[in-house]
Amino acid sequence: MTEPPYTVTALPTMRPPGCPFDPPEELAQLREQHPLSRMVFPDGHVGWLVTSHALVRAVVADPRFSSRHELMHSPFPGAISAERPPPAAPGMFIGVDPPEHTRYRKLLTGKFTVRRMRRLTARVEEITAEHLDAMERQGPPVDLVQAYAQPVPALMICELLGVPYADREFFQRHALALNNFDAVPEEQYAAYVALQEYLHALVLAKRADPTDDLLGDLAREELTDEELTNIGVLLLGAGLDTTANMLALGTFALLSHPGQLAALRADPGLADQAVEELLRYLSITHTGVRAALEDVELNGHVIRAGETVALSAQAANRDPERFADPDTLDLRRQTTGHLSFGHGVHQCLGQQLARVEMRVALPALVTRFPTLRLAISSAEVPLRTNSDIYGVHRLPVAWDKE
Repeated sequence: MTEPPYTVTALPTMRPPGCPFDPPEELAQLREQHPLSRMVFPDGHVGWLVTSHALVRAVVADPRFSSRHELMHSPFPGAISAERPPPAAPGMFIGVDPPEHTRYRKLLTGKFTVRRMRRLTARVEEITAEHLDAMERQGPPVDLVQAYAQPVPALMICELLGVPYADREFFQRHALALNNFDAVPEEQYAAYVALQEYLHALVLAKRADPTDDLLGDLAREELTDEELTNIGVLLLGAGLDTTANMLALGTFALLSHPGQLAALRADPGLADQAVEELLRYLSITHTGVRAALEDVELNGHVIRAGETVALSAQAANRDPERFADPDTLDLRRQTTGHLSFGHGVHQCLGQQLARVEMRVALPALVTRFPTLRLAISSAEVPLRTNSDIYGVHRLPVAWDKE
């Protein structure tokens, strides 16, 4: 007879003191003892928390678990509203299931192929060189977030989509508000509306005069203005925020592991492995969510239809059943199978662009500034803990001027 499932009262979010790159210790304990446990969500819903690599992967690959927004209860702190979210707006493809999701995905997949993204490498190299030159002219100390981590992916996603880069501060401010757990619902809604209104005006302009960019291409497809606007909001927000946090937090991790930093500096050809290992080790998109469409038996328990399942990517990516010595950052590790970009039909659409940006930007940074170091103590680095995307708010760095 199966034992009753273990219950946790909230999503574990407290990271170990002095260990900004490690997941909460409670997640490791759950993964070892109760990889599928009951969890009380902030709004009182009693759902589930999955912490092992095998089970997280199984859930995101199973069509019996839905990504539909209106079925979800949020596991994140502060999500106390008893009201269920509305269905995803047309074009918000991350919040719908096949076949609706399949239609959008088919239109977009060809725009983000490995081959197409690799063609952008030369442009990424130009952008990184320009910003490294600017850092060198300014001289230390600089905030790496503002000087490098944010502008490099922002320029790329703006050029790819056909969005004016001059408006990047507007986008970044509202994208941050959308993902801020401390923001009240009214602030989050206002940020969403502001982004929508901006993208809608841009969509109308591209309908009238199609341009040679991704939004211009999509303007020729059978999409409504609302669908294309929301696709633009999604792609722009993702391109601005996730890679920026990976570049900043990844640099922080390298500076905190001097042996690994030296290995990358000595061998830039290590970049591909380094990026995959940092993606696994840091797991900045740390928690996903699905809802059961029907009763599903998993790991000896039955998840009932309508119950929400929180999926801990950060626990899964540190699972010793999948990765040897998982709490060690090892840039020479053959890291395959991490879940930082998800898995299944909703796997991250822009993952190849993110990889190209990181493979260029990280080695270029540590090579240009061989004495790069933190300009403050590691304990003083302000961590971004109030979001579903982990990172740093600022990363002051310095180096020896020649």
